[in-house]
Amino acid sequence: TVFGYHVDDPERFGVVEFDGEGRAVSIEEKPERPKSSYAVTGLYFYPGDVAAKAHEVRPSARGELEITTLNQMYLEEGTLSVVTLGRGYAWLDTGTMESLHEAAEFVRAVEHSQDLPVSVPEEIAWENGWITTAELEEAAKAYGKSVYGQHLKKVAAGEIVNSPREY
Repeated sequence: TVFGYHVDDPERFGVVEFDGEGRAVSIEEKPERPKSSYAVTGLYFYPGDVAAKAHEVRPSARGELEITTLNQMYLEEGTLSVVTLGRGYAWLDTGTMESLHEAAEFVRAVEHSQDLPVSVPEEIAWENGWITTAELEEAAKAYGKSVYGQHLKKVAAGEIVNSPREY
């Protein structure tokens, strides 16, 4: 599974093209004439044979080993799925200094307006049931009295609830 996100400058990215049914039909790396405006975000979930397939990848015409080649292999065998990220999602490119600054400003603005940190892996793992409350509390202790550690402590104590969860 790969994720696509609508961008204004698709020629800077790997681009996925869809047919009329919304199925991925091609993937190209940094095309001069993009077939769509959907960039492949760089978040991938692959099956267990990915290492063997990766060994088959050869340098592209640009002289680089391209992740797009690997994605194309899965697309050609009919096993690649593409999830598009629409409203409510923010994918931030950080491939240039300007885009890195823009991403940092965006995250800072969201954190400031919500008074919550953005993307806390331990919190996400706990919310999805991948770690226990005890493990979340241990993670909080590891970060001590830092803002991050205090946030984890509050989440574990039920003082901060970001998504519906049965207790």
